Amino acid sequence: MGEHSTRRTPRFRGVARVGALIGVGVVAAGVLTGTALAADHTGGGDGSALVAGTPCTVTAKACVDLAANKAWLLDDGAVTVGPVGISHGGQGEETPTGTFQVQWKDKDHKSAEFNNAPMPYAVFFAPGGIAFHQGNPQNPSAGCVHLAHDNAVTFYNYLQVGDEVQVH
Repeated sequence: MGEHSTRRTPRFRGVARVGALIGVGVVAAGVLTGTALAADHTGGGDGSALVAGTPCTVTAKACVDLAANKAWLLDDGAVTVGPVGISHGGQGEETPTGTFQVQWKDKDHKSAEFNNAPMPYAVFFAPGGIAFHQGNPQNPSAGCVHLAHDNAVTFYNYLQVGDEVQVH
């Protein structure tokens, strides 16, 4: 055997090589498809799916996207209202994020904390008196989610005590 070749001999030849290449392709496709499917069906860490067009899962009745200043009302994983424009807490008075339940409602609420400031159509959902209520969606709040009048009425009428609210 004279000279030593640097060319490697294929591990598989002929039909075996074609089969091996197809197998690698199928595995790669499965990995990629599985990754894509996982991305499509992940949600809030509990395995529930996201509602299309929102950052919230199918268990939510109300959804808030603080970064986008938008909110939605949801029913069984479908958007029933929204997105609607909102404002939320400013620096030092941030609106809390997380999953909450509607605690109580008051159509004509006045804030004892802020000199009886009106909070019409208030739907309280987070500790510290955080609520959806009518307010100027162009101005930051003291932590609440401000909605224009018609949207505040809709949220007030739709949401019930115990309904899930997700704030992202």
